[in-house]
Amino acid sequence: MADIISLGDKLKQTEEEKQELIRKQKILAVQKVFQCSQCAFKCEKCGVQMCHSEQGEQPEADEIKVPYRFCESCSEEYLDYIERLQGRGDPDRYWHNDDWREVWKKWIDYQGVVERYLRSKEFMQLLQELKNISSQE
Repeated sequence: MADIISLGDKLKQTEEEKQELIRKQKILAVQKVFQCSQCAFKCEKCGVQMCHSEQGEQPEADEIKVPYRFCESCSEEYLDYIERLQGRGDPDRYWHNDDWREVWKKWIDYQGVVERYLRSKEFMQLLQELKNISSQE
């Protein structure tokens, strides 16, 4: 009988454990977004590691501006995708068919949705909550 656990203490412990789990889930959500989408050392499309010299390369002024961090291969594909949207493109690349164009369109749409999510009031609220938690520690 000496090992009687106070119901109030048990409820408090359970609530603290629940809050810690929620805090960990919030941190994991933010980590996942930034680890998966914001790495400056990998191609945004295929994920291949890029050396420092490849980062930030842009086409010449008379070419199309590439708004993503791509490896050389994905950059060439992106430029061909844009060219094909404008009715041009390299006809020797027969494998750049309708399905290939749809893959690129959906990937670009996905990037836009991720960007909107990162700017959403809910995600901003999550970042603020995590900032407040870390400043209290």
